[in-house]
Amino acid sequence: MTYQDLLDEVETLCSKEGIVGRREEIAKILLAAKAGKHVLLEGPVGVGKTFLARAVANYLSRDFIRVEGDERITENKLIGYWDPPMVLKKGYVEEAFVPGPLTRAALSGGVLFINELNRLPESAQNALLPVMDEGIIYVPHLGSLRARDGFLIIATQNPEESVGVTRLSEALRDRFIYISLGYQPAEEEKDIVMQNVPISEDEAWISVKIVRKTREHPRIKRGASVRASIDIAHLARSLEGDPDRWLKSSLMVLPQRIELKEGQRVRVEQVIEEIVREVLEGESREEFFR
Repeated sequence: MTYQDLLDEVETLCSKEGIVGRREEIAKILLAAKAGKHVLLEGPVGVGKTFLARAVANYLSRDFIRVEGDERITENKLIGYWDPPMVLKKGYVEEAFVPGPLTRAALSGGVLFINELNRLPESAQNALLPVMDEGIIYVPHLGSLRARDGFLIIATQNPEESVGVTRLSEALRDRFIYISLGYQPAEEEKDIVMQNVPISEDEAWISVKIVRKTREHPRIKRGASVRASIDIAHLARSLEGDPDRWLKSSLMVLPQRIELKEGQRVRVEQVIEEIVREVLEGESREEFFR
């Protein structure tokens, strides 16, 4: 594959899946997938990690098997287990084995998507190593199962400062191609909102500006994602004619999606109202000077 071939494939994939921007990141994922390398996507909530992984799987015509990172996911749940009644009846025969998502993805040559890998317990993380190294899954009483060509793990992780996550082992990190995803440029976020909500460009900009200000406000530790922009735009459209529609929509969408810094003596609703008023006043000035 030449570099131009890769760029052509990226454009085809983005057009087919309706992806706004992200050309560089998609090129990296495709390059890794075609080289048989497993991919780790890192970024905050709402930057499209799952969407990109599914889009690549669809484009490559591979099964997409999803696992949610959770401390209750054990090695057996990932690999599979023996059905006790069947074992009692027939013994350890192949039909008595119930394959888990890792085994199903490996045997089908599909994509195992692990959302928030760094929320899995260490034993479950370690269960991935043999199949990533040698393409083999060992099942007691059944033997070694070999992954088909095309098998790929695409995992995501939230930044290490997020609550409830653990640092991946060096052994596991060493087996992934790392790709970072941050928030997209404002213009692309505006296009994403318009792709999802039938509103004007000016209205999309208001929603995007409100949300982007939550990411840079001095009182806010964690801002909202473009998903919040979409939701605010949806609600504001439904409230068309209401002079307070942007404030009402923002107060419905943002309180549980942003986090104030420690020691703040204001309510989150006050900060949201401050942001909305600032954005709307700015919009009024822009309109006046056009």
